[in-house]
Amino acid sequence: MARVLFSRAARGQIGAMKRFLLLAALAVSALPGLALADPHAAVLTDADTATLHQVETYLNGLTSLKARFLQIGPDGRTTTGTAWLERPGRMRFEYDKPSPLLLVAGHGLVVFRDNQLDQTTNIPEGQTPLGLLLRDHVTLSGDVTVTDFQQPPGQLLITVVKTAAPDDGSITLVLNAQPLALVGWSVVDAQGRETQIRLADVKPGGQFDPKLFTFIDPNFFDPNGNTP
Repeated sequence: MARVLFSRAARGQIGAMKRFLLLAALAVSALPGLALADPHAAVLTDADTATLHQVETYLNGLTSLKARFLQIGPDGRTTTGTAWLERPGRMRFEYDKPSPLLLVAGHGLVVFRDNQLDQTTNIPEGQTPLGLLLRDHVTLSGDVTVTDFQQPPGQLLITVVKTAAPDDGSITLVLNAQPLALVGWSVVDAQGRETQIRLADVKPGGQFDPKLFTFIDPNFFDPNGNTP
């Protein structure tokens, strides 16, 4: 009989412990910043957050620019050219000869043209990390998550992803700290391939010919399907 009474008591203690653990788990899940925290988000101090707000203000004031660029591809190859950016949604990367490449963002699409291969790739801006930089209003919170924030001497490195789709890729903005100035970025695509852009001779502001941001496929005008 003592053995039976002990077993019932043990079962009662186990049941009480289960209820305690369940209540504890519910309590923890209700605490902000714990169970509901984004596992991708960087841990930021109040000073970091204040700096990111300053960067947001700067980027939203940077509506257009023209610059020379150096691109370092995933394979380590370097190319140069001229870049135009006009927010919202417009960008053109015109590569120096003999490169056959051209990148044009506009009308909701990012178009990548390789004349040597006679290939044109169209990607919706919203599906590329680059689209985060081309928004009408640049934000570093909400539907965008800061996953890394570094402050090497004289610079700010801010890595962001789309909160709802972090695996789509990321973009790391590179800025000079004093005064704030965008000097480049690195894009990592969904396959983990990184492309780095470094800007030089940056000229903020200006109005550009809308034709710069419109891509017309040369095959549309060549019945033989060949590029000029």
